[in-house]
Amino acid sequence: MDEKDIKYESSVHQHVDELEYSRTGEPLIPPTEEDWANLKEMADDIPKAAYLVILIEFCERFTYYGLTGPFQNYIQNPAPESYPAELPGAMDRGQQTATALNTFFQFWCYVTPIIGAIVADQYFGKYNTILIFSCLYLVGLIILTATSIPSAIESGATFPGFVVSIIIIGLAAGGIKSNVSPLVAEQYGIAKPFVRTIKPKVSSKHTVDEGDHVPAVAGNSTEVAPGSRRVIISPQATYQKLFNMFYWGINVGSLAAITTIVLEQQVGFWAAYLLPTLVFIPCILTVLAGRKIYVINPPRGSIFVEAFKVIKLSFKHGLEGCKPSNLPQDIASHATWDDVFIDELRRTFKACIVFCWYPIYWLCYAQMSSNMVSMTATMQTGGVPNDIMQNINPLSLVIMIPIMDRFVYPGLRKMGIHFGPILRITFGFLFAALAMAYAAGIQSMIYNTGPYYGNPSGTNKNDISAGLIIPAYILIGISEIFANITGLEYAYQKAPEKMKSIVMALYLFTNCLGSVLGFALVSVAYNPALLWMYTGISVAMGLCAPIFYLCHGKNDAVDFEENAIGRHNKQQNEAVELEKSS
Repeated sequence: MDEKDIKYESSVHQHVDELEYSRTGEPLIPPTEEDWANLKEMADDIPKAAYLVILIEFCERFTYYGLTGPFQNYIQNPAPESYPAELPGAMDRGQQTATALNTFFQFWCYVTPIIGAIVADQYFGKYNTILIFSCLYLVGLIILTATSIPSAIESGATFPGFVVSIIIIGLAAGGIKSNVSPLVAEQYGIAKPFVRTIKPKVSSKHTVDEGDHVPAVAGNSTEVAPGSRRVIISPQATYQKLFNMFYWGINVGSLAAITTIVLEQQVGFWAAYLLPTLVFIPCILTVLAGRKIYVINPPRGSIFVEAFKVIKLSFKHGLEGCKPSNLPQDIASHATWDDVFIDELRRTFKACIVFCWYPIYWLCYAQMSSNMVSMTATMQTGGVPNDIMQNINPLSLVIMIPIMDRFVYPGLRKMGIHFGPILRITFGFLFAALAMAYAAGIQSMIYNTGPYYGNPSGTNKNDISAGLIIPAYILIGISEIFANITGLEYAYQKAPEKMKSIVMALYLFTNCLGSVLGFALVSVAYNPALLWMYTGISVAMGLCAPIFYLCHGKNDAVDFEENAIGRHNKQQNEAVELEKSS
């Protein structure tokens, strides 16, 4: 054994007694500096329970997108005389009303996650909250379906029924949304990188980021069987892989809009809404079936309420002054938090300030299901329903996410390139700006094409192919891979253990703020002002992207260190804070 091996083995034995173990009993041997310099970083296996949670999200998203796909036509256009119909409709409320109600629904769906986070953290826990809101979701679905039948449309019950149903569905969707992504992440419980020995790949079923495990032996990790290799299993890479798969499940589910849009055109809206209602029933059954399989953490108390109290108190005393050790005795005696909670809250605010840039991104994203659907209606679709074009977006994501997860990200790690979350989000913003710029170009082409030029409509179409809009949907899809998936990952990893649902709710709330911006643009959602609307959104997003990176790019340099901060290791926390301040 040479001097290097002796030095390494000594380091390993020094920490044997301090080793943590995974839920399967595997010793988590921490990597040394030499390991980081020489070993490959890769993702861990995804727990089976996480796949079950992804299945729940698939069913819920199938339902959600199956409903919202036909919304624009359902609200905007009059009911046709019979089906099949070239341009289906029900309420005849016009584009501005349709866009406003679509925007309100998105707004509501991203306000309610805060309610879901409070209910989960304070009362029922994530699992029970998802189950309760799933039952509420089903009630809203039944109301929507019942008021979309032909007799309800003729009697005028459709509009009030629609409003009631989207309020109920939005509340339920938000309650599920703020808890399902933290629940899927909690199925993987390792917070620190560790060294694992793996065998060479023995079949093509393994990706470039996987292999066969060799059970590790604490204190004897330097002994590697012939043909095996040692690698660093990184929680950062694992959560990136996990949220990629989670988002892939979302987009497979969102392809449901293809079927509901065809049903909307060929049969009617009652059939289009009945299908996702029936599909949602397996969602509830999956939640129940996995009760004994999921890693279920109990509610940890009113953390969100405590955070609100601290924020309110900080206006008078400052955040540091809100520590019980610094508060006046009469106030400190009623404080339900400790000094560590204040430190965690400060780090959370610092890390999640990046989400303040997201509303403009969500404004870009929202055009896909509202104004771009109406744009397609003014073009020649060749008999294809105008609102089916938006499904190019999830279809592109279903194809691209596995490519990014299996080849691009592992390839970058293999080359030693740290493609950090801030850089990924910046790329997402840039692609969103490109999507809006492209949409502006297509809108200009529509206005410059006859026979109706600057005043086309769903019945008065200009002679230009709707296929030209496809690249805009693909660009938005690429932007989601970099911005939205990374946002979910960032929200979970940067949040303290007791604030996962809260920080996720704050991230989702930025979509709500994007809807507020969308409301401000409803007044210009008409011909020929749409060209300048797309142009303005593109310019705003394009300017935000480089400014965002200039403000937050340095965060990528301390990404690993910040993710390691927690209550589990006080000395490590102090070391990280010292390193960041030096």
